[in-house]
Amino acid sequence: MALPATELISGQTKAKTLLARSLSNEKIAHAYFFRGPDGVGKRDAATVFAAQLNCTQPINGSACRTCPSCRKFFSGNHPDLIHIEADGAAIKISQIRELKKTLTFPPFEARYRVALLADVHTMRREAANSILKTLEEPPADTIIILTGEEAGGILPTILSRCQVIPFYALPYQQVAAALLLDEEETSPEEASSLAAAAEGSIGRARRLRKIGLLSLRREIVETLLKYQADAPEGVEPILDLAEQGAALKENLPELFDLLRLWLRDLIVAKVGGRSSLITSQDLQPLLAAACTRWSLSDLCQRFDLLVQAEKQLSRNCNRALVCEVLFFALL
Repeated sequence: MALPATELISGQTKAKTLLARSLSNEKIAHAYFFRGPDGVGKRDAATVFAAQLNCTQPINGSACRTCPSCRKFFSGNHPDLIHIEADGAAIKISQIRELKKTLTFPPFEARYRVALLADVHTMRREAANSILKTLEEPPADTIIILTGEEAGGILPTILSRCQVIPFYALPYQQVAAALLLDEEETSPEEASSLAAAAEGSIGRARRLRKIGLLSLRREIVETLLKYQADAPEGVEPILDLAEQGAALKENLPELFDLLRLWLRDLIVAKVGGRSSLITSQDLQPLLAAACTRWSLSDLCQRFDLLVQAEKQLSRNCNRALVCEVLFFALL
């Protein structure tokens, strides 16, 4: 028996219920806005919904995943599944104009053509204004799905033309369990730490794992514990770590997030908080040594230094210099 397509989406019971209800009642909206954090299944849900709409052999309302239509949708190769993503930092008006031109033609073979516009909170105003008429009166047999992290940066006139489907951050345990099922080897402690760092986003947790931030964070923590602030032998290792941090480029803020979580865990431990509140499970063996090394006042001071470094990054300060100053100050 084929696995129901809705099971491809982790959690998101409310979203799946709303979409299933529109299918069963045959009340398909002409436009949807899938709203929620990054990496919680919005794009997967759009693909599943497109497959369900066009499946020729549905199983209890779910896509069969075996008919030719399903295979094309789930492989991302269906000619009637159109993906629009940010060109650089934003979705541009030229992309919207091209989409509108494409939509003047009927679907190639599907019952419903589905146009997916991802991360529409990045859409420039002229692009947003350009798509308003299409959202209000899309071509026949066409459904438009927008995805975005939040509604605040999206024109109210766009939201008013869409049925909003809410998506939420996933429980950390669910994210950790999904990471352990992946082919990439991950320990339970690493999975737990990644889930907490990603704040319930499977996509973000996998991205953090791919760029190896947990191992770099551990190297930084071990180096901080190994050397005293005035030890000359610690200068070269700290400079090397600062170089590695700067090489992360746009991912450096993610490393700072992980370090901030670690400092927060140390503060929780110092004040006698419950062990269940400790999120950096991969650094648990180093917890006692770190709590001995720094006082509560030291930890709070270092937490403030890290927040200050994050602000400096947001102002486009030199990454290498920010890392050097921060790592030496954390000793």
